[in-house]
Order: sequence, then C-alpha cells, then structure tokens
Amino acid sequence: MSEVLSEVLSKDQQDFYAENGYLVLENRVPMGIIEAIRAEITRFEEIARGMTASDDKLDLEDSHSAEDPRLRRIKLPHTQSDVMRDLMLSDHILAPARDLAGPDLRLHTTKLNMKKAGYGAAVEWHQDYAFYPHTNDDILAIGVLIDDMAAENGPLMVFPGSHRGPVYDHHVDGVFAGAVAPEALGLDMADAVPLQGPAGSISIHHGRILHGSALNRSDKARRILFYEMMAADAFPIMGSLTKWDGIEDYDTRMLCGSPTLEPRLKDIPIRIPQPQPDVAISIYEIQKGLKSRAFDTISEPGK
Repeated sequence: MSEVLSEVLSKDQQDFYAENGYLVLENRVPMGIIEAIRAEITRFEEIARGMTASDDKLDLEDSHSAEDPRLRRIKLPHTQSDVMRDLMLSDHILAPARDLAGPDLRLHTTKLNMKKAGYGAAVEWHQDYAFYPHTNDDILAIGVLIDDMAAENGPLMVFPGSHRGPVYDHHVDGVFAGAVAPEALGLDMADAVPLQGPAGSISIHHGRILHGSALNRSDKARRILFYEMMAADAFPIMGSLTKWDGIEDYDTRMLCGSPTLEPRLKDIPIRIPQPQPDVAISIYEIQKGLKSRAFDTISEPGK
C-alpha cells in the first residue's frame, strides 16, 4: 500500500511489518479508555468469583476458587462490554489495520487474555493461521496493552519473519494440539522478540507469525485485549475453527468497508486444524495435549 494512502503508518513501518510480521505503536489508545477497560475487568472478576467452571463468556485459571477468583480470559469481550466494542470500531484500532490489510475488514474474534501477578498462564508457541486457515493471509491481531508490558510479566513474544515461512504442524499423535516446539523446528529462542510498551500501546502481529508468551512471574498484572481481523476477501477454508453460520451472519462481522462474494486466493501453505481434541474449544485446553512444553506450567509469586 502506498504511503499516500496511509492513514497512520509510515512507509518504514509498513515495510517493517511486511518484513518482520509485527509492529508496536506506543501510546495509541488514550488512558481514559484503558482505565474504563480496567474497571470492566474488575466487574468480570467479581462475576467469576461465583463461578466454579469456565463457560462461554469467561475462562477460569485451573487454580481458580471463589476465595481467590482467577480469570484468564474474557471471551468475545466486544459482545459483553460497550467500552471494548466502541474501541474495536474506533480509528485507534482500525486505522493501522487498514494501512496493513486494506480498507475492507472483517472481524474474526476478540478476547481479553489476563495474566495476574505471580501465576498467569503461559500460551505455548503457535501460529493463529494454524487455527483458522483462510484463502489469503491478510489476517492480523491487534493487542491493546492494558498494563505496562515488560520482560518480567509475560509479554507476547514473536519470531520475526516467521510469517513468511511455513505453516507448522500443530498436531500431536495426529490430533490438533495448537502449538509447536521451536527447538524442534530449528528455531533459536534467542531470536524471539518480546512486544513491550507502556499501557495504552498496541501490538500488531500477522496471522502466520509464530508467537507465544511465558508465565507471569512478576508482581504486576499482564492483560492484553486482542482484536483479530482479516481482509473481507479472506474466506475460511473448510475445517478452519472460524465460526461460519452462512454469508448473512459472516457479513454482520464487517468492521469497515464493503463485504464481497469473491474470495481472493493466495498461494500460501495451509494445514487443517483437524481432528480436534475432545476438549472445550480454548487454546489453553487444546494445548494440554502437548507432550512437552516450552514454558513452565506452574509459577510461584515472587519468582
């Protein structure tokens, strides 16, 4: 996309994203909005206090209890919070997305991943595209940093340039496990880059980039609100985990621009995330099928 048509990103930023598959834009979201989202999180944590198991709205940590409510994910927060829906539709989010994926954008999903101080769950290395292959890969995720993000509180990490390589096999014993082991792929962990910045910043990562995040071992929370979206002419491949209830419903997910009935095909590698394990459709539950993990599964406060 030419620099003339750019809304917020410079030519250098667009070129960096094309080469590396990620960007961090500091102080992109006003702190008033961040504070409102923090208040919403507190509201959801109080709801979680009365829960004994995850449901279709809230995902609980394995160590959750009523006395110590531990929430690891708010599912589809744009459907549960006006603040998070309004932010999703604002130019704070959509302007850089349009610069990278074009004017016509469709929502894939939203989620708010939380790692509270001392025990927040890790997410093993994976490619989003392994979960939802499409006819082209103009697919990206924008992460809104609700807290200051530093090395010690489990930031999102990426392997730069991996979005231009293969779609790795995320299966174990023939069943989709939603993760890979970087060392087994010949990747050096020293090459992974943490996406850090102050609260109110956003990270952007390509749908094919290999990424993950460690436990939060710090005394600081690590919460990221993700908006995942794609170009409107990227259509799901059969077997993808993308929700499909017909074209009418699919078109209700348009974020901006115009829908189309003409999928754009790109010659890119594809693997189907099937068969699925017999667990709840959650990356945390799916990744329990791994035989080995890159990140520890247990954290102790203060370590």
